[in-house]
Amino acid sequence: MISVYLRYYSKSRQMRYEREDINKAIEVIKAGGIILYPTDTVWGIGCDAINEEAVRKIYELKKRADSKSMLILMENPGLIDRYVDEMPRVAWELIEVSDKPLTIIYPNAKNLATNLVSDQKTVGIRITSEKFTSDLIRRIRRPIVSTSANISGEPTPSNFDEISDEIKNGVDYIVEFRQDDTSKKQSSSIIKLGASGQIEILRK
Repeated sequence: MISVYLRYYSKSRQMRYEREDINKAIEVIKAGGIILYPTDTVWGIGCDAINEEAVRKIYELKKRADSKSMLILMENPGLIDRYVDEMPRVAWELIEVSDKPLTIIYPNAKNLATNLVSDQKTVGIRITSEKFTSDLIRRIRRPIVSTSANISGEPTPSNFDEISDEIKNGVDYIVEFRQDDTSKKQSSSIIKLGASGQIEILRK
């Protein structure tokens, strides 16, 4: 009986910590701040994908030119058409059959921070099924920026321990969830779609 109670107590405490963690992240994002958080691939720097000032903060932290666009995370592919003029039919098939995280670059982006969209009016979108990011996006009801947690030109950290102090000190909130996960994560595959559904593989 005692062991059952301890397991229940431990699980309840963990769930409470996770709720507090995500609530803090939401508070920061809604206030226009930037967060350091785990994604379905590597750790990322994120913010509200519609807030231009928050997006600008990420470019400055990464020392990255704003001509290099950043991708966004969503948890529901049915909402993609809110942010691109037309979702090519082949995109649905790619999302459905992909067996690993997949970023698709779509033409004719809309309703996003203008400094997030490339000069060619494209935007990279990845559908996440990872617990923390899915809950976060669902609750703020907006896509979030996801860019690797490194200074532009430096190696991409594969877990939290590899992230530099410069990045950690430059964000407004660091998510606690999965900091102790030392497994090596990899970036997603990237496919670019043309307006007529043409497919270009940029990273396998």
